[in-house]
Amino acid sequence: MPCGMDEERTRVVTEDEAFLSVLATTRRAARSDATVLITGETGTGKELVARLVHESSDRAGGPFVRVNCAALAEGLLESELFGHEQGAFTGAHKSRRGRFELAAGGTLFLDEIGDIPPKTQVALLRVLQEREIERVGGACPIAVDARVVSATHQSLARLVRAGRFRQDLYYRLNVVPIEVPPLRRRPRDIAPLTRHFIRKHARTSPLPAVGVGVLDRLARHGWPGNVRELENAVQRALVLSTSSELTLDDFRLDAPLPGDAHEPAPPSSRSFAPRAVARRTEREELRTLLLQHRGNIARAARAVGVARTTLASRANKHGLLRRDT
Repeated sequence: MPCGMDEERTRVVTEDEAFLSVLATTRRAARSDATVLITGETGTGKELVARLVHESSDRAGGPFVRVNCAALAEGLLESELFGHEQGAFTGAHKSRRGRFELAAGGTLFLDEIGDIPPKTQVALLRVLQEREIERVGGACPIAVDARVVSATHQSLARLVRAGRFRQDLYYRLNVVPIEVPPLRRRPRDIAPLTRHFIRKHARTSPLPAVGVGVLDRLARHGWPGNVRELENAVQRALVLSTSSELTLDDFRLDAPLPGDAHEPAPPSSRSFAPRAVARRTEREELRTLLLQHRGNIARAARAVGVARTTLASRANKHGLLRRDT
């Protein structure tokens, strides 16, 4: 069904140059009705980019209609896309418009386009070429006026080489390619995204603070689930926290999945501890900080810009005041 837009669903939080470049391409793509193919790993924000294409275009006043191609069986997918006539199949008691018709004057977003079956690929190619559809069980062509934006976490070029995706359809969809970078390559976005999700999900006032060294550690996490995983981690931290400050223990970062080849994020330039120290927990980061300042809590707190009592509390929690001071 057509989806209305709202500010939260299309809000972009980024300080990363690569993602800012994606947004610039998005704005340029929005000026035409050319098909757009958005690629990127799961959870990177491909639907957000698709909505921005729509919102930045002359079709912004029309509907934005989303179809998850991976969630529908072949017969149902064709009915959803193209509609059906009464009696076309068992249970078709009346005619029904498909998503192409519902998206008239707006944008049709085909998510996980790499999962559509061969028969549907042929039908979709015809729509893109002729700008008309035929409902399932129908014989009369119906003109359609919907801008098509598709997305996939798969490599369509690889699927073409494997014979699982039509080459001619691939070229029709890939007129304007947009690749969304994974979060591990956007370490500068960790801090603003974390704060954004705290504002979005926190149920307390004032909002909880983020503990010493937490953002630096988050920036070095691999984030195989990308922005979606980060948002889940923030929600988890808010639920598990028992104080006014979120600690690394509250986030409880997931271990990498078996076989996960994602490289870690580059070190953050804002980190206060030496780069040569392998800091994997908040305790290690605090210990290194205290060693740098010879156990002087006041000097260490000033160096990282936090209150002395806050740093002392965190160090005491990890037993560092007794061991290192």
